[in-house]
Amino acid sequence: MKRATEKSGKENCHDHETKNTSNGTGQYVNGKQSTKSIIEDAKKFSYTQGAAVIPPLLVFLCPAFAMVLSYTIVKLNGSPYALFAMVKSNGWIGLFQNAWLPYIFGSKVAWCYILPYAAFQLILMRILPGKETKGPITPAGNVPIYKANGLLSYFVTLAAFFGCAYGLNLFDPADIYDHYLEIIGAMNVVSLVFCALLIAKGRILPSSTDNGTSGSVLFDYYWGTELYPRVLGWDIKMFTNCRFGMMGWPLLLLCYAAKQHQLYGLSDSMLVSVGIQLIYITKFFHWEMGYMKTLDIMHDRAGFYLCWGCLVWIPSVYTSHTLYLTNHPNQLGLPLAIAIFTIGIISVLINYDADRQKEIVRNTNGNCTIWGRKPVTILASYRTTTGEKKTSLLLASGWWGVSRHFHYIPELMAALAWSLPALFNSGLPYFYFVFLTILLTHRAIRDDGRCREKYGKHWEEYCKQVPKKIVPFLF
Repeated sequence: MKRATEKSGKENCHDHETKNTSNGTGQYVNGKQSTKSIIEDAKKFSYTQGAAVIPPLLVFLCPAFAMVLSYTIVKLNGSPYALFAMVKSNGWIGLFQNAWLPYIFGSKVAWCYILPYAAFQLILMRILPGKETKGPITPAGNVPIYKANGLLSYFVTLAAFFGCAYGLNLFDPADIYDHYLEIIGAMNVVSLVFCALLIAKGRILPSSTDNGTSGSVLFDYYWGTELYPRVLGWDIKMFTNCRFGMMGWPLLLLCYAAKQHQLYGLSDSMLVSVGIQLIYITKFFHWEMGYMKTLDIMHDRAGFYLCWGCLVWIPSVYTSHTLYLTNHPNQLGLPLAIAIFTIGIISVLINYDADRQKEIVRNTNGNCTIWGRKPVTILASYRTTTGEKKTSLLLASGWWGVSRHFHYIPELMAALAWSLPALFNSGLPYFYFVFLTILLTHRAIRDDGRCREKYGKHWEEYCKQVPKKIVPFLF
Protein backbone atom coordinates (compact mmCIF):
# COMPACT_ATOMS: atom_id res chain seq x y z
CA MET A 1 0.00 0.00 0.00
CA LYS A 2 1.08 3.06 0.03
CA ARG A 3 2.43 5.53 2.80
CA ALA A 4 2.42 9.45 2.74
CA THR A 5 5.13 8.44 2.38
CA GLU A 6 6.18 10.42 3.26
CA LYS A 7 6.80 9.24 1.09
CA SER A 8 8.77 9.86 -1.89
CA GLY A 9 7.43 9.23 -5.35
CA LYS A 10 8.55 12.58 -6.70
CA GLU A 11 8.22 13.00 -10.44
CA ASN A 12 11.39 14.17 -12.10
CA CYS A 13 9.37 16.51 -14.28
CA HIS A 14 8.12 19.94 -13.21
CA ASP A 15 6.26 22.68 -15.03
CA HIS A 16 7.84 26.10 -14.72
CA GLU A 17 4.96 28.21 -15.90
CA THR A 18 1.27 28.19 -15.22
CA LYS A 19 -1.32 30.22 -17.01
CA ASN A 20 -4.21 29.99 -14.56
CA THR A 21 -4.19 31.56 -11.13
CA SER A 22 -6.15 31.47 -7.92
CA ASN A 23 -9.52 33.13 -7.68
CA GLY A 24 -8.79 34.03 -4.06
CA THR A 25 -11.08 31.45 -2.54
CA GLY A 26 -8.40 28.93 -1.75
CA GLN A 27 -10.03 26.58 -4.23
CA TYR A 28 -9.18 26.51 -7.95
CA VAL A 29 -9.32 28.50 -11.11
CA ASN A 30 -11.13 26.31 -13.57
CA GLY A 31 -9.69 25.60 -16.98
CA LYS A 32 -11.61 24.83 -20.16
CA GLN A 33 -10.83 21.16 -20.55
CA SER A 34 -13.69 18.68 -20.33
CA THR A 35 -13.52 15.61 -18.14
CA LYS A 36 -12.96 13.38 -21.17
CA SER A 37 -9.19 13.16 -20.73
CA ILE A 38 -9.65 12.65 -16.99
CA ILE A 39 -11.87 9.65 -17.62
CA GLU A 40 -9.48 8.31 -20.24
CA ASP A 41 -6.60 8.66 -17.78
CA ALA A 42 -8.50 6.60 -15.20
CA LYS A 43 -9.37 3.96 -17.78
CA LYS A 44 -5.79 3.85 -19.00
CA PHE A 45 -4.57 3.32 -15.44
CA SER A 46 -7.20 0.67 -14.86
CA TYR A 47 -6.17 -1.33 -17.91
CA THR A 48 -2.42 -1.04 -17.41
CA GLN A 49 -2.53 -1.80 -13.67
CA GLY A 50 -4.86 -4.81 -13.91
CA ALA A 51 -7.99 -3.13 -12.59
CA ALA A 52 -10.07 -6.26 -12.92
CA VAL A 53 -7.98 -8.03 -10.28
CA ILE A 54 -5.79 -5.67 -8.25
CA PRO A 55 -8.31 -3.15 -6.81
CA PRO A 56 -10.73 -5.72 -5.33
CA LEU A 57 -7.80 -7.69 -3.92
CA LEU A 58 -6.30 -4.62 -2.26
CA VAL A 59 -9.64 -3.36 -0.95
CA PHE A 60 -10.33 -6.79 0.56
CA LEU A 61 -6.86 -7.78 1.76
CA CYS A 62 -5.23 -4.55 2.98
CA PRO A 63 -7.69 -3.69 5.81
CA ALA A 64 -7.46 -7.28 7.04
CA PHE A 65 -3.68 -7.31 6.78
CA ALA A 66 -3.36 -4.05 8.73
CA MET A 67 -5.39 -5.55 11.58
CA VAL A 68 -3.56 -8.90 11.54
CA LEU A 69 -0.12 -7.24 11.50
CA SER A 70 -1.05 -4.98 14.41
CA TYR A 71 -2.64 -7.84 16.35
CA THR A 72 0.40 -10.07 15.84
CA ILE A 73 2.78 -7.44 17.16
CA VAL A 74 0.66 -6.37 20.13
CA LYS A 75 -0.97 -9.65 21.22
CA LEU A 76 1.35 -12.35 19.84
CA ASN A 77 4.66 -10.74 20.79
CA GLY A 78 5.44 -10.04 17.14
CA SER A 79 5.79 -13.75 16.37
CA PRO A 80 4.70 -15.01 12.92
CA TYR A 81 4.98 -18.54 14.30
CA ALA A 82 2.36 -17.77 16.93
CA LEU A 83 0.14 -16.34 14.19
CA PHE A 84 0.51 -19.47 12.05
CA ALA A 85 -0.22 -21.64 15.08
CA MET A 86 -3.41 -19.68 15.73
CA VAL A 87 -4.56 -20.09 12.13
CA LYS A 88 -3.71 -23.80 12.20
CA SER A 89 -5.61 -24.27 15.46
CA ASN A 90 -8.62 -22.00 14.94
CA GLY A 91 -8.72 -21.46 11.17
CA TRP A 92 -9.13 -18.17 9.34
CA ILE A 93 -12.52 -17.57 10.92
CA GLY A 94 -10.92 -17.91 14.33
CA LEU A 95 -8.23 -15.42 13.33
CA PHE A 96 -10.92 -12.96 12.26
CA GLN A 97 -12.76 -13.46 15.55
CA ASN A 98 -9.60 -12.75 17.53
CA ALA A 99 -7.72 -10.17 15.47
CA TRP A 100 -10.49 -8.00 14.07
CA LEU A 101 -13.98 -8.65 15.40
CA PRO A 102 -13.34 -7.35 18.97
CA TYR A 103 -11.87 -4.12 17.56
CA ILE A 104 -13.91 -3.63 14.40
CA PHE A 105 -15.79 -0.55 15.60
CA GLY A 106 -13.15 0.67 18.03
CA SER A 107 -14.21 1.68 21.51
CA LYS A 108 -15.37 4.76 23.37
CA VAL A 109 -11.78 5.41 24.47
CA ALA A 110 -10.46 5.01 20.92
CA TRP A 111 -12.97 7.48 19.51
CA CYS A 112 -12.14 9.91 22.31
CA TYR A 113 -8.60 9.96 20.96
CA ILE A 114 -9.41 9.93 17.22
CA LEU A 115 -12.10 12.62 17.01
CA PRO A 116 -10.37 15.39 19.02
CA TYR A 117 -7.13 14.72 17.15
CA ALA A 118 -8.84 14.99 13.75
CA ALA A 119 -10.73 18.13 14.80
CA PHE A 120 -7.54 19.70 16.15
CA GLN A 121 -5.74 19.12 12.85
CA LEU A 122 -8.62 20.62 10.87
CA ILE A 123 -8.57 23.69 13.10
CA LEU A 124 -4.81 24.10 12.70
CA MET A 125 -5.13 23.86 8.92
CA ARG A 126 -7.58 26.75 9.01
CA ILE A 127 -6.31 29.13 11.72
CA LEU A 128 -2.51 28.91 11.64
CA PRO A 129 -0.81 31.45 9.38
CA GLY A 130 0.96 30.30 6.25
CA LYS A 131 2.07 31.56 2.88
CA GLU A 132 -0.36 31.00 0.01
CA THR A 133 1.29 28.49 -2.31
CA LYS A 134 0.22 27.32 -5.76
CA GLY A 135 0.37 23.69 -6.76
CA PRO A 136 1.14 22.47 -10.29
CA ILE A 137 -1.38 23.13 -13.04
CA THR A 138 -3.71 20.16 -13.43
CA PRO A 139 -4.71 18.30 -16.63
CA ALA A 140 -7.98 20.24 -16.64
CA GLY A 141 -6.18 23.59 -16.31
CA ASN A 142 -6.81 24.19 -12.60
CA VAL A 143 -4.26 25.45 -10.07
CA PRO A 144 -4.76 24.22 -6.48
CA ILE A 145 -3.98 26.72 -3.74
CA TYR A 146 -2.55 25.71 -0.35
CA LYS A 147 -1.71 27.40 2.92
CA ALA A 148 1.87 26.46 3.77
CA ASN A 149 1.57 26.00 7.54
CA GLY A 150 2.58 22.35 7.83
CA LEU A 151 5.78 22.83 9.82
CA LEU A 152 4.09 25.22 12.23
CA SER A 153 1.20 22.75 12.64
CA TYR A 154 3.73 20.01 13.35
CA PHE A 155 5.42 21.93 16.16
CA VAL A 156 2.08 23.09 17.59
CA THR A 157 0.85 19.48 17.56
CA LEU A 158 3.94 18.21 19.38
CA ALA A 159 3.67 21.03 21.92
CA ALA A 160 -0.03 20.27 22.46
CA PHE A 161 0.75 16.56 22.87
CA PHE A 162 3.39 17.12 25.55
CA GLY A 163 1.38 19.88 27.21
CA CYS A 164 -1.82 17.85 27.46
CA ALA A 165 -0.04 14.62 28.45
CA TYR A 166 2.58 15.82 30.90
CA GLY A 167 1.60 19.38 31.73
CA LEU A 168 -2.15 19.10 32.22
CA ASN A 169 -2.23 15.31 32.71
CA LEU A 170 -5.27 15.00 30.46
CA PHE A 171 -4.19 11.59 29.16
CA ASP A 172 -1.42 9.04 29.50
CA PRO A 173 0.43 8.43 26.18
CA ALA A 174 0.94 4.80 27.19
CA ASP A 175 -2.86 4.44 27.23
CA ILE A 176 -2.92 5.01 23.46
CA TYR A 177 -0.74 1.92 23.06
CA ASP A 178 -3.15 0.00 25.31
CA HIS A 179 -6.03 0.95 22.98
CA TYR A 180 -4.01 0.80 19.77
CA LEU A 181 -5.92 -2.11 18.21
CA GLU A 182 -9.22 -0.37 18.91
CA ILE A 183 -7.88 2.79 17.25
CA ILE A 184 -6.77 0.89 14.13
CA GLY A 185 -10.09 -0.99 14.03
CA ALA A 186 -12.07 2.23 14.25
CA MET A 187 -9.95 3.95 11.60
CA ASN A 188 -10.34 0.94 9.31
CA VAL A 189 -14.12 1.18 9.36
CA VAL A 190 -14.41 4.95 9.19
CA SER A 191 -11.85 5.16 6.36
CA LEU A 192 -13.73 2.60 4.26
CA VAL A 193 -16.92 4.61 4.69
CA PHE A 194 -15.03 7.86 4.03
CA CYS A 195 -13.79 6.53 0.67
CA ALA A 196 -17.38 5.68 -0.32
CA LEU A 197 -18.44 9.23 0.56
CA LEU A 198 -15.64 10.58 -1.64
CA ILE A 199 -17.11 8.72 -4.62
CA ALA A 200 -20.53 10.19 -3.95
CA LYS A 201 -19.07 13.67 -3.60
CA GLY A 202 -17.12 13.33 -6.84
CA ARG A 203 -20.24 12.32 -8.73
CA ILE A 204 -22.66 14.77 -7.17
CA LEU A 205 -20.66 17.79 -6.06
CA PRO A 206 -17.12 17.81 -7.52
CA SER A 207 -14.75 20.53 -6.38
CA SER A 208 -13.29 21.20 -9.83
CA THR A 209 -13.28 19.95 -13.40
CA ASP A 210 -10.51 17.49 -12.47
CA ASN A 211 -12.97 14.67 -11.89
CA GLY A 212 -14.46 11.75 -13.74
CA THR A 213 -15.42 8.11 -13.47
CA SER A 214 -13.95 4.99 -15.06
CA GLY A 215 -17.26 3.23 -15.59
CA SER A 216 -16.54 0.80 -12.76
CA VAL A 217 -17.82 1.59 -9.28
CA LEU A 218 -15.24 -0.73 -7.73
CA PHE A 219 -12.36 0.88 -9.57
CA ASP A 220 -13.68 4.37 -8.72
CA TYR A 221 -13.77 3.34 -5.06
CA TYR A 222 -10.17 2.16 -5.26
CA TRP A 223 -8.78 4.98 -7.40
CA GLY A 224 -11.12 7.87 -6.60
CA THR A 225 -13.08 10.23 -8.82
CA GLU A 226 -11.57 13.62 -7.92
CA LEU A 227 -8.00 14.81 -8.19
CA TYR A 228 -8.34 17.64 -5.66
CA PRO A 229 -11.51 17.25 -3.59
CA ARG A 230 -12.23 19.95 -1.03
CA VAL A 231 -14.95 20.29 1.60
CA LEU A 232 -15.75 23.72 3.06
CA GLY A 233 -12.31 24.89 1.96
CA TRP A 234 -10.38 21.99 3.53
CA ASP A 235 -8.20 20.10 1.08
CA ILE A 236 -8.95 16.38 1.52
CA LYS A 237 -5.57 15.12 0.36
CA MET A 238 -3.64 17.50 2.57
CA PHE A 239 -5.74 16.42 5.53
CA THR A 240 -5.60 12.65 5.00
CA ASN A 241 -2.00 12.44 3.77
CA CYS A 242 -0.23 15.13 5.78
CA ARG A 243 -2.26 16.32 8.74
CA PHE A 244 -3.81 13.03 9.82
CA GLY A 245 -1.55 10.25 8.55
CA MET A 246 1.89 11.84 8.65
CA MET A 247 1.10 13.99 11.71
CA GLY A 248 -0.11 10.96 13.61
CA TRP A 249 3.09 9.03 12.89
CA PRO A 250 5.31 10.90 15.40
CA LEU A 251 2.58 10.92 18.05
CA LEU A 252 2.26 7.14 17.89
CA LEU A 253 6.04 6.78 18.16
CA LEU A 254 6.01 8.85 21.34
CA CYS A 255 3.18 6.71 22.74
CA TYR A 256 5.11 3.50 22.05
CA ALA A 257 8.17 4.98 23.78
CA ALA A 258 6.02 6.00 26.76
CA LYS A 259 4.63 2.46 27.07
CA GLN A 260 8.08 0.90 26.91
CA HIS A 261 9.30 3.32 29.56
CA GLN A 262 6.34 2.36 31.74
CA LEU A 263 7.05 -1.37 31.39
CA TYR A 264 10.82 -1.71 31.15
CA GLY A 265 12.44 1.69 31.11
CA LEU A 266 13.53 3.37 27.89
CA SER A 267 15.97 1.35 25.77
CA ASP A 268 18.62 2.79 23.48
CA SER A 269 17.02 0.88 20.58
CA MET A 270 13.78 2.83 21.06
CA LEU A 271 15.66 6.13 21.33
CA VAL A 272 17.58 5.47 18.10
CA SER A 273 14.53 4.35 16.11
CA VAL A 274 12.26 7.17 17.31
CA GLY A 275 15.02 9.76 16.97
CA ILE A 276 15.71 9.00 13.30
CA GLN A 277 12.01 8.96 12.46
CA LEU A 278 11.30 12.27 14.22
CA ILE A 279 14.05 13.94 12.20
CA TYR A 280 12.68 12.39 9.02
CA ILE A 281 9.12 13.53 9.77
CA THR A 282 10.34 17.03 10.66
CA LYS A 283 12.04 17.10 7.27
CA PHE A 284 8.77 16.05 5.65
CA PHE A 285 6.79 18.94 7.13
CA HIS A 286 9.56 21.40 6.34
CA TRP A 287 9.18 20.21 2.73
CA GLU A 288 5.39 19.74 2.78
CA MET A 289 4.72 22.07 -0.13
CA GLY A 290 7.22 20.08 -2.17
CA TYR A 291 5.24 16.94 -1.35
CA MET A 292 2.12 18.63 -2.71
CA LYS A 293 3.87 18.59 -6.11
CA THR A 294 4.62 14.86 -6.12
CA LEU A 295 3.05 11.90 -7.86
CA ASP A 296 0.80 11.26 -4.83
CA ILE A 297 -0.89 14.62 -5.27
CA MET A 298 -0.50 15.47 -8.96
CA HIS A 299 -1.79 12.21 -10.42
CA ASP A 300 -3.24 9.90 -7.74
CA ARG A 301 -6.90 10.57 -7.06
CA ALA A 302 -8.53 10.68 -3.65
CA GLY A 303 -9.83 7.15 -3.15
CA PHE A 304 -9.05 3.99 -1.22
CA TYR A 305 -5.56 3.72 -2.71
CA LEU A 306 -4.45 7.07 -1.35
CA CYS A 307 -6.81 8.09 1.45
CA TRP A 308 -7.34 4.75 3.18
CA GLY A 309 -3.61 4.21 2.87
CA CYS A 310 -2.80 7.42 4.73
CA LEU A 311 -5.52 7.01 7.34
CA VAL A 312 -4.83 3.34 8.18
CA TRP A 313 -1.72 2.00 6.42
CA ILE A 314 0.56 4.72 7.82
CA PRO A 315 -0.39 4.26 11.49
CA SER A 316 -0.43 0.45 11.22
CA VAL A 317 2.47 -0.36 8.87
CA TYR A 318 4.74 2.70 8.89
CA THR A 319 5.06 2.49 12.68
CA SER A 320 5.11 -1.32 12.97
CA HIS A 321 8.86 -1.58 13.62
CA THR A 322 8.62 0.79 16.58
CA LEU A 323 5.40 -0.83 17.80
CA TYR A 324 7.39 -4.08 17.93
CA LEU A 325 10.12 -2.40 19.99
CA THR A 326 7.63 -1.53 22.72
CA ASN A 327 7.80 -5.04 24.18
CA HIS A 328 11.31 -5.81 22.90
CA PRO A 329 13.59 -3.33 24.70
CA ASN A 330 16.81 -4.33 22.97
CA GLN A 331 19.97 -2.76 24.32
CA LEU A 332 22.24 -1.98 21.38
CA GLY A 333 25.19 -0.59 23.27
CA LEU A 334 26.68 2.82 22.58
CA PRO A 335 28.87 1.97 19.52
CA LEU A 336 26.07 0.20 17.59
CA ALA A 337 23.48 2.79 18.61
CA ILE A 338 25.69 5.63 17.36
CA ALA A 339 26.46 3.78 14.12
CA ILE A 340 22.80 3.10 13.28
CA PHE A 341 21.73 6.62 14.27
CA THR A 342 24.50 8.16 12.14
CA ILE A 343 23.54 6.09 9.08
CA GLY A 344 19.91 7.10 9.53
CA ILE A 345 20.61 10.81 9.90
CA ILE A 346 23.00 10.91 6.93
CA SER A 347 20.37 9.14 4.82
CA VAL A 348 17.68 11.65 5.82
CA LEU A 349 20.01 14.57 5.03
CA ILE A 350 20.93 13.18 1.60
CA ASN A 351 17.26 12.62 0.81
CA TYR A 352 16.51 16.20 1.84
CA ASP A 353 19.44 17.57 -0.18
CA ALA A 354 18.18 15.81 -3.31
CA ASP A 355 14.77 17.44 -2.89
CA ARG A 356 16.45 20.78 -2.19
CA GLN A 357 18.52 20.61 -5.38
CA LYS A 358 15.47 20.09 -7.55
CA GLU A 359 13.56 22.84 -5.73
CA ILE A 360 16.42 25.32 -6.23
CA VAL A 361 16.68 24.54 -9.95
CA ARG A 362 12.93 24.89 -10.38
CA ASN A 363 12.71 28.17 -8.48
CA THR A 364 15.70 29.78 -10.24
CA ASN A 365 14.99 28.34 -13.68
CA GLY A 366 18.45 26.76 -13.59
CA ASN A 367 20.33 29.94 -12.67
CA CYS A 368 22.05 28.46 -9.63
CA THR A 369 24.87 26.11 -8.68
CA ILE A 370 24.65 22.43 -7.74
CA TRP A 371 27.72 21.00 -6.04
CA GLY A 372 29.57 24.21 -6.94
CA ARG A 373 28.75 24.04 -10.65
CA LYS A 374 26.05 25.26 -12.98
CA PRO A 375 23.45 22.49 -13.12
CA VAL A 376 23.15 20.28 -16.17
CA THR A 377 19.59 20.62 -17.41
CA ILE A 378 17.52 19.66 -20.41
CA LEU A 379 14.81 22.02 -21.60
CA ALA A 380 11.92 19.70 -22.36
CA SER A 381 8.83 20.90 -24.19
CA TYR A 382 5.43 19.26 -24.10
CA ARG A 383 1.82 20.04 -24.88
CA THR A 384 -1.06 20.00 -22.44
CA THR A 385 -4.32 18.22 -23.20
CA THR A 386 -5.68 21.58 -24.39
CA GLY A 387 -2.84 21.89 -26.93
CA GLU A 388 -0.93 24.59 -25.04
CA LYS A 389 2.86 24.29 -25.32
CA LYS A 390 4.87 24.39 -22.10
CA THR A 391 8.42 23.66 -21.00
CA SER A 392 10.11 22.00 -18.05
CA LEU A 393 13.71 21.72 -16.90
CA LEU A 394 14.96 18.19 -16.32
CA LEU A 395 17.84 18.19 -13.85
CA ALA A 396 20.69 15.84 -14.85
CA SER A 397 23.39 16.71 -12.33
CA GLY A 398 23.91 16.61 -8.58
CA TRP A 399 22.08 13.69 -7.01
CA TRP A 400 19.82 13.63 -10.06
CA GLY A 401 22.82 12.89 -12.28
CA VAL A 402 23.73 9.77 -10.26
CA SER A 403 20.46 8.05 -11.19
CA ARG A 404 17.00 9.24 -12.16
CA HIS A 405 15.58 8.33 -8.74
CA PHE A 406 18.69 8.21 -6.58
CA HIS A 407 16.77 9.87 -3.74
CA TYR A 408 15.00 6.54 -3.17
CA ILE A 409 18.25 4.99 -1.97
CA PRO A 410 18.66 7.27 1.10
CA GLU A 411 14.90 6.93 1.65
CA LEU A 412 15.32 3.17 1.93
CA MET A 413 18.51 3.46 3.98
CA ALA A 414 16.71 5.66 6.51
CA ALA A 415 13.84 3.16 6.72
CA LEU A 416 16.30 0.33 7.26
CA ALA A 417 18.14 2.34 9.93
CA TRP A 418 15.05 2.94 12.06
CA SER A 419 14.05 -0.74 11.67
CA LEU A 420 17.46 -2.21 12.61
CA PRO A 421 17.13 -1.51 16.37
CA ALA A 422 14.53 -4.31 16.44
CA LEU A 423 17.41 -6.71 15.61
CA PHE A 424 16.54 -10.06 14.04
CA ASN A 425 14.37 -12.14 16.36
CA SER A 426 11.40 -11.54 14.05
CA GLY A 427 10.99 -10.55 10.44
CA LEU A 428 7.88 -8.41 11.09
CA PRO A 429 9.81 -5.19 11.94
CA TYR A 430 11.26 -5.32 8.43
CA PHE A 431 7.96 -5.60 6.60
CA TYR A 432 7.81 -1.83 6.18
CA PHE A 433 11.27 -1.79 4.59
CA VAL A 434 10.35 -4.58 2.16
CA PHE A 435 7.05 -2.87 1.33
CA LEU A 436 8.79 0.46 0.74
CA THR A 437 11.36 -1.16 -1.56
CA ILE A 438 8.59 -2.62 -3.71
CA LEU A 439 6.60 0.62 -3.63
CA LEU A 440 9.49 2.86 -4.68
CA THR A 441 10.66 0.47 -7.41
CA HIS A 442 7.14 0.48 -8.81
CA ARG A 443 7.04 4.28 -8.52
CA ALA A 444 10.28 4.67 -10.43
CA ILE A 445 8.96 2.53 -13.29
CA ARG A 446 5.60 4.33 -13.23
CA ASP A 447 7.25 7.75 -13.13
CA ASP A 448 9.54 6.94 -16.05
CA GLY A 449 6.55 5.84 -18.10
CA ARG A 450 4.67 9.07 -17.42
CA CYS A 451 7.65 11.26 -18.19
CA ARG A 452 8.49 9.34 -21.38
CA GLU A 453 4.94 9.82 -22.58
CA LYS A 454 4.94 13.49 -21.57
CA TYR A 455 8.33 14.58 -22.89
CA GLY A 456 9.06 12.11 -25.69
CA LYS A 457 12.48 12.67 -27.26
CA HIS A 458 13.54 15.02 -24.45
CA TRP A 459 13.07 12.22 -21.91
CA GLU A 460 15.03 9.85 -24.13
CA GLU A 461 17.85 12.40 -24.16
CA TYR A 462 17.68 12.63 -20.37
CA CYS A 463 17.82 8.84 -20.04
CA LYS A 464 20.96 8.76 -22.16
CA GLN A 465 22.62 11.23 -19.80
CA VAL A 466 21.30 9.46 -16.67
CA PRO A 467 20.89 5.81 -17.74
CA LYS A 468 19.92 4.11 -14.45
CA LYS A 469 16.57 4.41 -12.68
CA ILE A 470 17.58 3.99 -9.02
CA VAL A 471 20.84 2.13 -8.32
CA PRO A 472 23.90 3.53 -10.13
CA PHE A 473 25.47 1.05 -12.59
CA LEU A 474 22.83 -1.60 -11.79
CA PHE A 475 19.19 -0.56 -12.16
